[in-house]
Order: sequence, then C-alpha cells, then structure tokens
Amino acid sequence: MSVNTNNIQDSISTKELLREYSWYRNSFSKLLQEASDDFFTENFQIKFIGLSKNINCLLNNESCFVTKIKIDEEHDMFFRLTEKTIDVILEKVLGKSKNKFNINKISELEAKIITAFNGFIFDEIKPKMNKPDPKLLKRTNFDMINMTFILRDIDPENKSAGKIIVTLPLALLSPQQIKSSGKTFANTDFPDSEIFVKVIMGKMKFPLYEIKSLEQDDVVVFENSDIHKMQLSIQDELIDLNLNPNMDLLIPQEDDTEGENMAARNIWDSIEVEMNAEFDAVKVSLAELKSIEDGLVVDLTSLYDNNVTLKVEGKPIASGTLVIVNDRYGVKINNVIAKSKPSAPQGEESGNEESEQSFEENENYEEETSTTQSSTQPTGEEGEGEEDFDYSDFELDDDNL
Repeated sequence: MSVNTNNIQDSISTKELLREYSWYRNSFSKLLQEASDDFFTENFQIKFIGLSKNINCLLNNESCFVTKIKIDEEHDMFFRLTEKTIDVILEKVLGKSKNKFNINKISELEAKIITAFNGFIFDEIKPKMNKPDPKLLKRTNFDMINMTFILRDIDPENKSAGKIIVTLPLALLSPQQIKSSGKTFANTDFPDSEIFVKVIMGKMKFPLYEIKSLEQDDVVVFENSDIHKMQLSIQDELIDLNLNPNMDLLIPQEDDTEGENMAARNIWDSIEVEMNAEFDAVKVSLAELKSIEDGLVVDLTSLYDNNVTLKVEGKPIASGTLVIVNDRYGVKINNVIAKSKPSAPQGEESGNEESEQSFEENENYEEETSTTQSSTQPTGEEGEGEEDFDYSDFELDDDNL
C-alpha cells in the first residue's frame, strides 16, 4: 500500500487517506477491471496499489500518455498511462513489434486505442461521482486525488507490467472512512504488553573435531562471552543486553588431561566453523524492552531456567543449560541433536547402500584392483565404535580452509 501527502497543500492528512484507502480500492478496482475486460476481452489484470495527493511521487520521472476528460464546466479528470503500460497493451492487441516502443513516436492508431480505452474507463467511473454543488462552482485550485493501478498481462509467462494513474476532483467524491468496531488500544496499555524475543548468549569459532565429539554432560565455554552482557534479537535487529549474572550457575573449570591424538585428525577436523548459542524465545514486556534500549541493567530471571541451543550454520546440533565457568558463559550439554551414526559392525551390510556405493566409486583405482581388499572391513580396536561425521551438513567459506 502506498499513501503519500503533499507538504504544501495539507487539506488531506495522511490519517484520513489511510482510513479512506479501503473505500477507494473497493470502489474503483472493480470498475477498472470491468472496463478492461469489456474493452480488451479479459486480457489484462488490474490491481489498485496506491492513493496519493501528490502526483510527482507516483510517476518517478516516467514518461506518460495523458488523456484529459471534461466532466463538466468546472471539473476535469486525467488518465496517465506510463510508457511500459502502453507497451504491454499494444503488444497484446497489435502483436509484438520488431522495434522497442517509444512513447514519443506513438502512431495515430496506437494513440486512438489508448484514448478509446481511457474513455471506456471514464464511462465506468462517472456514475460513481457526485453531481457538483452549484454553490461550489468557483474555479480554484481544488483538491485532486490520484489513484494508482498496476496493469499486467494475464499470461503468467509475461512478467511485464505498468502503471495507470487516475486523477479525480475530490469535490465530486464522498469517500467513506473506516471506523473502529471494537475497543481502541490505550497508550497506557503498551508498557504491560509482551513480545517474544530471542536472547543470544554468544558466538565463537570451534574446530570441527570438537563439535563432532560433543557428548552429554560436556561443557562448551564461549571464551569471547561476557557474563554481564548478551544480545537481544528482535526481527533480526540486535540490541545489547546488560545483565546481573546469577553466580549460582558458576561451576569449577576442569583441566583436560585426556590428551588429543593429533595424528588421527585430518584437514577437515582442523577447519573452524562458527557456533552460536541462543535461548528459546522468551517474553519481554515493552516496558522492559524500553529499559534495555536505555542501557539499564535488566534482570531476566527467566533466562536461567531456559534451554540453550547450540547452532552451526543455523542448524541445531545440541542443547543444554546455561553455566558460568570463571568469568565466561558456557553450555552444559544435555542432548546432542546431531548425533552421528556408528559404522556398521563387521559382516553386516550398511543401512545406507547409496552412500556405500558412492564411496566405493570414488576410491583410488589401485585399491580397486584387489577384490579381497576392497570388500574386507578393518578389524581390531581402530575399526570398532568409530563414528563418521557428516561434513556435508555445513557450508564452508574459503576463509576456513
């Protein structure tokens, strides 16, 4: 919907146009569509899209074919068809031209078609207009209203469309305004109203080998987080959130003494991907939201009992509860969502025959020379219980390689 006002002539306010918009759309859309169907035999679709007092904001420097029609001795109305609109009409009526249409070189036949169409629309609209008041027949710069319509070919393969702007004198119209049928919303009700928001705890890059080895009761610490700050996400807009941390969430940090077998990792394991942690949507009153925007410290106690989801590339991989490790936020894993499937035991067929076949087709041909070697699965501790991590779930940027 497009509603505009002229800053110089302010006899029609934006609020009035908004309330009258439905009346104009319902009153004139059907009239123009019926005129088009009768004149062009249902070849075009016409849709009402705009209402304005200022004609300049509608045209956007587009060339137009203008038809002026005299209603009576004091009042005129105007039809403005953009160059694109005329091109769409003529292509449908006269066939596609070899040359690109130029409105400055319009032929007499083409002009007659457009003028006759405008006259046909006028005949449909005229009964909708009031008779002029004899007491108000002094010719002055009276108010005009501009209605904008989009005309397009009904053929779905033809995506071309253009604008038709119909200008009418307001003195001949009696637009109706929409009136509220229910109880209005008082300004005093706003502070207590609630809205759903997302709270983002933090984001950080982690190696893939750490992500694929997540298990229940593991603690993921976001080293770049701040226990006094988080971010609030409202319709993709981020607002800094100042918090009083709940130190009951503090847990001691344990040293990792198990050690890592670096030799067992490949280049894919070392690639880092960004993982973020966000809470389930929480309700915040507008009064609290205003306090957040003012930079005040807000105590959202509902966060501490809320579920935290870990996501990579927007895909959830694990969920858990919020904890504090030293002066950083972390997540204690309760559930691993993206749990990889263990490899099939020796002697049993894999449940995913297509993946197994795809893997065999891409093996080095030297390994394929031995049927016994390619069909024999590894035995011993190395082949038991290992998990295959599906890297195809994540999109990797060149910066990660």
